[in-house]
Amino acid sequence: MLKRFTAVAGIIVLLPVSAAAHVKWFTEEEAERAPIEAIMSPAFMLTAILAAVLLSLLPGLLDAMKKRRPFVKLDKRIASLRHYTFTLLQYGTAAAFLIQFIQGGLFAPELLELQGVLAAVTAGMVVLLLIPLRVTVRIASGILIGLYSYSVMDFGWLHMLDYVFYLGIAFVLLFYKTRLQQWNYPVLYLTTGLSLCWVAAEKWVYPDMAENVILNHGVPTFGFSPDLFAMLTGFIEFTVGYLLIVGMLNRVLAVVLTGIFIGTAFLFGWLELVGHFPIHVILLTFIIEGSAFYRPPVAYHQRTWQKMVYVSVHFLFALALILLLYYRFA
Repeated sequence: MLKRFTAVAGIIVLLPVSAAAHVKWFTEEEAERAPIEAIMSPAFMLTAILAAVLLSLLPGLLDAMKKRRPFVKLDKRIASLRHYTFTLLQYGTAAAFLIQFIQGGLFAPELLELQGVLAAVTAGMVVLLLIPLRVTVRIASGILIGLYSYSVMDFGWLHMLDYVFYLGIAFVLLFYKTRLQQWNYPVLYLTTGLSLCWVAAEKWVYPDMAENVILNHGVPTFGFSPDLFAMLTGFIEFTVGYLLIVGMLNRVLAVVLTGIFIGTAFLFGWLELVGHFPIHVILLTFIIEGSAFYRPPVAYHQRTWQKMVYVSVHFLFALALILLLYYRFA
């Protein structure tokens, strides 16, 4: 079973790096919504069912991994680094906004230009994050929430769902060493997973943009047609986001996804690094934190078949909900 899992993880890492890219960053193709009947094609429905079936096997796989001595030892070694995660997130966030300040765009390349007062506020936030005091970090988190809210007023909250993980970062920074600290990483997992799921729907609703990126950047498709490949990469991203939300396989997923994002930097260059640097920081904290801080929803079911049914049905429901919301409002 361990060999099979390793093989699957390897395949995911080797899949083309466009799986995690915001396609709007790399194409001038006009966003044209595909008909819903074209999106929910037989290939899409078959892939959804196959993904649900494969995910239903994860609870049993996770239980088996927990009993393996190598995994137990590795888990303990990594868990011993947990007292560094807040510092990593604090200074990693400062570095992310410093890079954005140099690049000239706030949150993402296609959003607000950092000029005038906006640039001064962002620079002040970076300085506050660099000061190792809880009060300055909390002030910086308030500024981050304010900047995100300002972006929502300009671009709409649906567009900013692509970057909702910034609110997760702000939550962690704001409530560190308070009564709400126990919710810090569950919120960060939730917002990061939601961001990935939302961005995945972009590849299905606007397939021409994703195909254009694949063709213009020479992304290897491993024999698949560009349209089918774009659809599959959307499923990869959505599945990773879903698993982060429900708290299954978080540490392994963070390693896999970090590998994918590193690959994107080599393919798409500086723009990709600027856009996804905060995600790199978050995933590194996920690798260290794991999922021991809260009980995954699937754990409330006792029998294996109950867990299998829960995961598969819940995945299909989440897929349908996100897709329909994105199609209707984005």
